[in-house]
Amino acid sequence: MPTIEPTFPPLVTMELPGWELSWSELAPTGEGGDALARARLEAAAEVRGRLKLETLSEHPAVAGLRRLCRRAGCDPTRYRSGSEALLRRVLKGEEVPEVHPLVDLGNLVALELATNVCVMDADRATPPFVFRAGRPGEEMLSLRGPFDCAGKPLLVDEVGPADVPITGADRLRVTDATRRAWLIVYLPAGVVSAEVASAAVRRLAERTGVARITATGAG
Repeated sequence: MPTIEPTFPPLVTMELPGWELSWSELAPTGEGGDALARARLEAAAEVRGRLKLETLSEHPAVAGLRRLCRRAGCDPTRYRSGSEALLRRVLKGEEVPEVHPLVDLGNLVALELATNVCVMDADRATPPFVFRAGRPGEEMLSLRGPFDCAGKPLLVDEVGPADVPITGADRLRVTDATRRAWLIVYLPAGVVSAEVASAAVRRLAERTGVARITATGAG
């Protein structure tokens, strides 16, 4: 029988209005090194020259994410989106952390667009997905440890919670064994377009050399 190729981007049922998801499929190259280190330093310097901590909440993308998180039931000043938390750390003088080349790529995208990014091992995920508000009692083992998903914007696959625009699921983390990854950009609709997000991912992937973009799409 012929091989059936998986759908890309994967099917996502969007239950939270006002959001758009930009998907990029990545094939890691195993490269990075000096180019990635330079990109992290330059991204931090660029953010400090462009933004101020005191007015960060007024940035259109940051403000848009905050509004959408509130609608889902989350206090965005208590549970900051991953992108806002990273921007705040950089604006306070910290450098962009070195985590994993694919995660570092996601952080560069988040800093440029000021909107949240998830990077997951595509072969560990089980589509289709639903993007909805977390339910009472719903939890996941996140990259930070146990995390209460109730009232947070939540991406769920057939196994369970897969990502919150605050922290990701530990079961989907990328590792040195990852051969295919999905980079997802959470976009406040009408503020940052999926086309702009895809272009930023492609440009930064080429600049750092950490991955080849094998497919892009919006969902």
